[in-house]
Parts: sequence; structure tokens; C-alpha cells
Amino acid sequence: MLSRNLWKLILSAAILAWAVSSMLPLKDRDFGQFVRSEAEAKQADFNKLMTKVAERVQAGQAPSVFVALKQIAREEKIDLSQYFPQVRLEANLKNIEKRNNILLDELLRRSKGRLQLGLDLKGGVAFTLEVDEQVAAKFNESTRKEKLEKAIEIIGARVNSLGVAEPIIRPVGDTRIEVQLAGVTTKDNPEVMNSLKKPARLDFRMVHPYAAPPQEVPPGYEPLTLENEGRNGETYTEELYVKRIPEMTGSGVADSYPVMDEFGRFKIILRFTKEGKEQFAQVTKAIADEGQRAGRLGRLAIVLDGKLYSAPTVREQINSDSAEISGSFSQREAIDLASVLNNPLDLPLAVKEQNEVGPSLATDAVSSGVRASLIGTVAVCAFMVTFYATGGIVAVLSLAVNIAIILGVMASIGVTMTMPGLAGIVLTIGMAVDANILIFERMREELALGKSLNNSNQAGFEKALTTILDAHFVQLIICAIMIWLGTGPIKGFGFTLLIGVISTLFSVLITGHMLMEMLVDAGLQKITMRRMLGDLKVDFVKYGKPAAIGSVALVLVSIAYVVYQGDRIYGIDFAGGDQITANFTTKIDAAAIRRVAEQSGVGEVNITYASDLGSGKEQLKFETAYGKSDQLLSALQKAYPNAGLVKQGGSQIGATIGKEIKWNAILSVGVSMLVILLYIAFRFEFGFGIGAMASTLHDILMNIGIFVLFGHKFSAPMVAAILCVAGYSINETVVVFDRIREELKLNPTGNLRDVINHAITKVFARTIMTATTTFLAALALFTFGGGQLHDIAFTFLVGIVTSTFSAIFIAAQVFYWWHKGDRKHVEAHHDIAPKYEWAGSSRASE
Repeated sequence: MLSRNLWKLILSAAILAWAVSSMLPLKDRDFGQFVRSEAEAKQADFNKLMTKVAERVQAGQAPSVFVALKQIAREEKIDLSQYFPQVRLEANLKNIEKRNNILLDELLRRSKGRLQLGLDLKGGVAFTLEVDEQVAAKFNESTRKEKLEKAIEIIGARVNSLGVAEPIIRPVGDTRIEVQLAGVTTKDNPEVMNSLKKPARLDFRMVHPYAAPPQEVPPGYEPLTLENEGRNGETYTEELYVKRIPEMTGSGVADSYPVMDEFGRFKIILRFTKEGKEQFAQVTKAIADEGQRAGRLGRLAIVLDGKLYSAPTVREQINSDSAEISGSFSQREAIDLASVLNNPLDLPLAVKEQNEVGPSLATDAVSSGVRASLIGTVAVCAFMVTFYATGGIVAVLSLAVNIAIILGVMASIGVTMTMPGLAGIVLTIGMAVDANILIFERMREELALGKSLNNSNQAGFEKALTTILDAHFVQLIICAIMIWLGTGPIKGFGFTLLIGVISTLFSVLITGHMLMEMLVDAGLQKITMRRMLGDLKVDFVKYGKPAAIGSVALVLVSIAYVVYQGDRIYGIDFAGGDQITANFTTKIDAAAIRRVAEQSGVGEVNITYASDLGSGKEQLKFETAYGKSDQLLSALQKAYPNAGLVKQGGSQIGATIGKEIKWNAILSVGVSMLVILLYIAFRFEFGFGIGAMASTLHDILMNIGIFVLFGHKFSAPMVAAILCVAGYSINETVVVFDRIREELKLNPTGNLRDVINHAITKVFARTIMTATTTFLAALALFTFGGGQLHDIAFTFLVGIVTSTFSAIFIAAQVFYWWHKGDRKHVEAHHDIAPKYEWAGSSRASE
């Protein structure tokens, strides 16, 4: 009966094909070879051009094919788009150089592997920006710190607008900012680097009302050149005298964006802050008054990094929350100018250092992370096949589809793969089989009643469906909160898990169910289902009170220890630390450096090998907690005397994650608790919501306490991992609650204590099974992974144990206590009593 599954087969095949194609190519392709293969028109001419390009690169006149191609095209005024008709460009963009820049950027993007790796796996570029000392001296320490933090925020916005995932942007000392960009190289991405390495101050300056070059420069003004583009793409320049001291800076601009008017012309809308509105009103009034006196319209110049971008005329005072700049803009010009206006900086910054960064994890550490992920996946698959045989094979096949979809979606939307993201995928694998186990355990119950495999399959799927949807929907909410309130790795982790939850629903409910139905239709008569545990007869409610009291006592003790430790619980991400740069003669493996750090009591250490772009000399850089860097250097010199380690410099580094993000993490937990309460109360009943919130909060606090008790430090990935534990916890709790709700309907005469015990007994074996699969995945990361993976896996391992415990001994017990052990109290608050044609009554509950 293929017809009933035909749509599922077509849909699964189509999505799988799309996912695989989205990941291709897997690796970056050589840009020169790529553009040769992509040139579809005038190939002979293009091959001659590429010969010139190769000669220029070989002669050392250009660092790469990308740069050489751009240089020759500019010099010889060649429109490169003639060779690539398949790449669509704006029809009204006539300027050849701009067309070439857009075209080459697009070709460079297409030459890259679709699934990009993060800085910890692939390396990238790092540069340090420094505030001009004379400018810094004008501000007191508090103001300078505030302006530096504002500069970090603005640079972060610029980096994010370029699509660079999970950048590291942090203060170094009082006058410097360090920026690390994953997967960006100066050789292949010169345009990206040029736009970032000189973060400029945006000024609004007055244009002299009548004097212009070649006249004598008026006092207080300087000559600047404005480049304009004609209707046919021709460029011409205009020389103006612009005031040296700005009338206002870009800090008064809240937002800027291009719009198209009713005639198809582009203009830019500016929205001001409250202070910006007042400043702009004063500036435009002064210019309008001066223009009236001079008998011509005055102009207000927009200057970024000393470059004149535009000089619109001012007819009258503008006292409004917004203003517009109109003119003969192309769409690209409008977008570029709006981008300029959205990037103001109060402090002029200069590039102090610029380095090419190697992967912060050594080669063996990266391979160990991949190996740990593979071992975890194989362990989960082997477990499923061992206990469910044919059903396990179906689960493995649906898991393969799941992984393909996750990677395909990540590649298609540009999510960067990092070590924490890899850990999130492995955890998703462990959690994904949970849905399969729910269905298989329901099938087991139906088969025990004597039903056929076909009927058992359908009934098991239908009975597990609501539980699966409820559990995964709550996880989706948790992911949405991580994305909404999180930044950097937290947001990246949330995206990875969000993709995983959605792909799990599809692979299990569509692909997995289809495969099982097709096997049954093909003649499968029976299915092997082994068990880890037999039926238990335990009074879970009886043991719930002492178990909960003991658990809460442990939570209080561990949290008291967290409070006692204070700021010492924070890692470098949150607290900042010391950084040392050292020369060496023999390279020391990063894993070995971490071992020395652990043995010498230094603790957390971040390691990078960077090559100075000027000298090309490779240096070792490592970061430790405050006061620990020299201790680590001495320990390394003693452990590796032949490495030739010599300290070149050191500095203090600021926290990658500021106070705002700390509070965002706390807010994420608080919002998660509220959402869990509301959703469970809506889907089940308020007592269920209280139980779910209590158990999830218990798991979060328990994880934090145990995490600190074992000497671990908080970093951004740890916050994301703990929020992930909250999602896993609610998943386990929903399964128990769904069974309690079902038992209340099926057993209308049973008291609440018996109903809860019976429900937990039925799901206990399933809970242990799912906990085991997820535990196996996390255990592989903990055992075979290193560095950050080890810490993340530890959080998962603790979370799996606490979540399993709390679903049975916290959530269910809180629900029981909330209703005072009285079934009638439950029925009074929620319609769970069975419906009859006439009103019936139930026996009194305990």
C-alpha cells in the first residue's frame, strides 16, 4: 500500500536531496579555478585575462587572484559581468568598478564551502584597534571606558551585518579593542577587512557657503573631494571646503535606511535620538540662516573616516525625529550611505596589530571532537538496534535524515559550525531517539494487548504523538528564548538546537513513521523489543518526599557554595583576564599546554597561534585568569625547555561577555520558567505547570551548583548548555505528566496516589531508556572530547541525571502536593473526568 505513504516518501526524498545539495561543496574551492569554471561567455577572452592575473600574482604584484582580477579590471576598465551573465546585478548600476566589486564578492561567496567552520576550528583573522592617545587624554577614566564599550557595541553591529558568525570583540586594557573573525582571511577577504580594520567616526560637518577649491582655504576648513556617479555610470568629482570640527557626530543617529519614492528614486531616511534631534535642529538652523545670508543653499557634509560621502543641501531648519536625504542615488549607493550612517563611533581608532589566527584548538583536539561525536552517534545507534532490532534500524535511518537536515539547514542559512555547536548536534542526536522510544514503548503496550503489528504501530504512533508535540514545542520555546535574549555562542547554540528540534519532528513523525508503515505493508509480522527493566511495583509518591527533601538540600548547599565563590565562578569570557604573547622555536601542542595549565593550578586557558601579517612570524598567545599568565609561562618553560619560549608582551583583556549578557542569561532562565508555567498550565492544568516549573528550576540550580563544586568556570557555552538542560528537563517532565493525565481519564475510580504511581511505573522504563541514549552521546563527548567539549559534556551528563530524577521525584510530587493528594481537587481545576451520557460520580480520593 505505497499510495498512503507516497506523499511522505516524496517529501522525505525531496527534503533529503535539498539538505545534501545545500551542503555542497563541502570544502572551499580555489578561487582562480572556480571563476574559470563559472565564466559562461567569451571564455577565450576571459582565459587571456586570467593569464595576466596569474602573471601578476606570480610576480608578487598582488596577494591573490581575487585582488589581481580586481586590479586589472579597474586599470583596463573591463566590465567583468560580461563573462558571467548568470550572475544578476542591478540593472541601473552603471559604474563598472562598483559592478565588478559586487560581482567578485558574489563569486568569492559561491566558491566557499557551504558549511562554514568557526574560529576555534578553522582559524581566521585578528586585529587590535587603539584609541588615539591625544583623544583619550581628553576624557576621564569613566567616560573613556563608557566610550570604549560603545565602540565595541558598534563594531559588533558592523561585524554581524557582514555575516561573520560568533565574533570575539573585547577591550584590551583601557585604550584597545581586540577583534577576532572566524573564517576571514586578509588574502581572500580584503574587502571585509578594509571595512572593519579602520572603524571610523561619523561626522556631520558644515560646507563653506561660497568658498571652494582652487580658492584659498578659509580658516577652520579643509579640502575634501566628493565622488559622484552620473546617470550612465560615469564618475566625476566635486571639490569642497568642509569644516574641520564637526557640528555633530553620528552618535545622534538612531537608525538609517534606504527607501524608494513613488517615482522609483532612492532616498535615505534618518531617525534621531532625543539628543540627536536637538543637535540636528540647531545645525540645520545655522546652515539655513547662513545660506540665506550668502544667497545660496547651505550644505551639510557626511564624513566617515575623513572621507566625504555626501553633502546634501539644507533649505530650512529640520526640527523632527527624522530627516531624509534625497538625490540621484542608485540602490547600491543608497544602501552604502545608509550603512555609513548606521556606524557612528565617538572615538577615532587605529590598527595597532593585525594577525592571521590559526585554529585555537590543536589538530588533535579538533579530531578528538569529531571522533567523540562519531563515537557518541555510533553508541546511540548501536543501543537502539540492540533493544529494538528492526525498529532500531528505522530509528537509525530517520536519525541519518535528521542529521542531514540539521547540517543542510545550517549550511543554507549560514550558521557557523563551532565546537559548542557540534556538541549541540550530538546532544540533539541523543534526544532525537527519545521520540522513537516513546513510539516503540507505546507499541510494546499495544502488542502486549494482543493487537497486530499494523494496529500496534498506528496506535503507538497516535498515543505518543501528543506527548512528542508537547515536549518538542516547549523545547522550541526554550530555543527561541536563547535566540531572543542570547548573543554570540548562546544565540548560536540556540539556533543549532532549534534546527535540531524541528528536524527531529520531521524525521520521526514523517520519515520514521513512513518507514515503519512500509515495512509492515511489505509483510513484517513481528518486531523484537528487548527491555532494560521489567515492570516495577514501587510507591513513588511514598519515596518522593524524602527524595525531594534530600535533593533540595543538595541544591541549597551547592548554591551556597556558588554564592561563597562569588566572581571566582566566572571564566575568562565573563571575567576577563591576562594575555601573553611569546615567541618560540618549537611549537607546543595546545593539548599539552592545557595539561600544564591544569597541573600547575592555572586552570582555564585559551590558546591561539597567530602569524603577524607584517613579518609572517608565528607567535603563541594564551589567555588565563588574572594573575595566572606569568605562572603558566614559567610552567611551560620548565616543562618544555627546548621550546625556546620568550615573552614578547602581555596585557589585560576585558570580558568577551559583558554585564548585560550576564543579566540576559538570568533573564533567559526567568522567562523560560514563566513560559513553562503558562504553557503547561494551558495544555494540562495549573498544578502540572507548577510541578514542571519546580522541576526545571531544580535542575538548573542543581547543574549550576554541581558545575561549580567540581571546579568548572562559567563561559558563554556553559550558559547555553544549562539552558539546553532546561529544555531536556521539561521534555522528561512532559512525558510523565502526559501519562498522568491519561491515567486520570482511563482510571476514573482510582485515587490520585495510585494514578501517579501507575503512570510513573508505565513510563519508568522508557525514561531510563531515553536517559541512557542521551547519556551515551554526552559520555562520548566527555570521554573523548577535550577543552570546551569536556565542560559542555559534563553539564549534559549532570543535566540528564537530574532531569530524569526530577521528572519522577520532583515534578510529579509537586503536582501531588499542590492538589493535596486529592483527585477531586484536580478535577475541580481541569476537565479530566471521563464524559458519559449521564452524570456519574467517582469514589472519594485519599
